[in-house]
Amino acid sequence: MKRDLSNVLLPDHPLYAEAVEALKLYHQAQVEGVIGAELERLRLLAEHRFQTVTDYQLHALGGAAEKGH
Repeated sequence: MKRDLSNVLLPDHPLYAEAVEALKLYHQAQVEGVIGAELERLRLLAEHRFQTVTDYQLHALGGAAEKGH
């Protein structure tokens, strides 16, 4: 069975770019010694953006994303 890949996000899609940028900001903050709430905020932002991409890809490929929260 062939899957329709026309809705899959490619690596150059803005959602991917935003997720990667958020992760870079988080890692840069770690290097710079940021701690506490600001570092946690950056971590959560990066995690959320990657989860958004993952959920979209699962949906586009016909899989169901679990909603545990």
